[in-house]
Amino acid sequence: MVKPSLINRDFKNSLNISRPHKKPHVLYVLGGTFLLLISALYFKYASATIPAPQLAAEPSSSDLINIPLPQSSELSALNLKPLSSKKKTNTSSASTHFNKPSTLASKDTTSSWSKYKIKSGDNLARIFKQKKLSATTLHKIIHSSKQGKVLENIKPGQHIRFLQDKNLNFIALEYAIDRIKTLKVQANESDGFNTAIIEKPVKISHLTAAGSINNSLFYDAKQAGLSDRTIMQLANIFGWDIDFAQNLRQGDSFSLLYEAKYIDGQRIENGHILAAEFINRGETFQAVRFVDNKGHAEYFSPQGKSMRKTFLRNPIDFARVSSHFNLRRKHPVLNRIRAHKGVDYAASRGTPIKSTGDGRITYRGVKGGYGRVVIIQHGQKYSSLYAHLSKYGRYKNGSYVKQGQVIGYVGKSGLATGPHLHYEFRINGVHRNPLTAKFPSAKPIQKKHLAEFKQQTHPLLSQLTQAKQTQLALN
Repeated sequence: MVKPSLINRDFKNSLNISRPHKKPHVLYVLGGTFLLLISALYFKYASATIPAPQLAAEPSSSDLINIPLPQSSELSALNLKPLSSKKKTNTSSASTHFNKPSTLASKDTTSSWSKYKIKSGDNLARIFKQKKLSATTLHKIIHSSKQGKVLENIKPGQHIRFLQDKNLNFIALEYAIDRIKTLKVQANESDGFNTAIIEKPVKISHLTAAGSINNSLFYDAKQAGLSDRTIMQLANIFGWDIDFAQNLRQGDSFSLLYEAKYIDGQRIENGHILAAEFINRGETFQAVRFVDNKGHAEYFSPQGKSMRKTFLRNPIDFARVSSHFNLRRKHPVLNRIRAHKGVDYAASRGTPIKSTGDGRITYRGVKGGYGRVVIIQHGQKYSSLYAHLSKYGRYKNGSYVKQGQVIGYVGKSGLATGPHLHYEFRINGVHRNPLTAKFPSAKPIQKKHLAEFKQQTHPLLSQLTQAKQTQLALN
């Protein structure tokens, strides 16, 4: 057991150790406080003797010293210019949209054009997908305007140019419709599209051509420098009076005045035939183009009679007659005498067949030995039949068709030894030879327009006559 006296002693010793015997720090604290007090009184007295500076007129959140600047007269003496008070404008903006056409077309040097040639089987959806453009963009372009719908008529061999930025966003496109017209589409600032069809300036000149028939109209006209299109125009003008497949003879001749179109000095294509002459078997046929005050154009004789007849002489262009109208012909399949109440035209399968006159389709279907057949009623008096078709045109039963529209294609359906067209023509229900039947002409120039007709066509006929004389002199 520990003695109480020891415990008390230990406790007293420990208390004595922790209690300090000297207190020098009290003197240091008192001395420092006195010095601070004297310093404060000194600065207060010094600040009261210094005049306070004038404050700026406008309130400020911080105390700024306003230092007066030298006047402009003083700057002039020092050859210095005064500082502008205007702030420098920052032309860049964080809200600029670089996918907008106006910005990209003018400032974005990373945008570039690419050219795409349309191939067989292509469509717009496939082309836009290949260019990494969305179907939504295509839909908006096509439905943006009437001009935009032109893109639905793209054809193999044509070209489309695309302008895209570095992220392949759409900026613009150009579609060459033909050599003259180009569709231009450009994105605008309102997330839409501006469309327009631009036409290049075309210069039209008048040219002449002449030639003689030694082989065929097509071959000899090509030798005279005429295009396929112009040759077909020539055949269509005189097709009501001349059978170019059967009635041409060596020594027949032709001459014509026609338009030629130029862009940037380069000839691109031929235009309309303005006047033409064809001499067939010694008989002269002349035609001149007349445009009325409504813009409707048609060909007339120099006397004002229409070159157009109620019916075309042939339903196929430049086809060879393989079998004539013959009421005692021996049928090639049945091998017996059977009246051939029409004309057969030999042609390759798929050759287009044209309606020879205006009328309504009264029958379209299969009819015995005729195979696939189309029958057209032309008013009350006339009707025509087209047989052995491979397929029909787009016109159905009851459809109204105009002269020259395609109603079917050559084939060998029914009783036929090879592809050809069997064509019949009836007047009041009686079969007539379509190669020799007399067809009524269309209406002539009205008397009230005859003076205008003469004034417009006389210069054209004079140019045609002069061209003939020049050709004769060269020969």
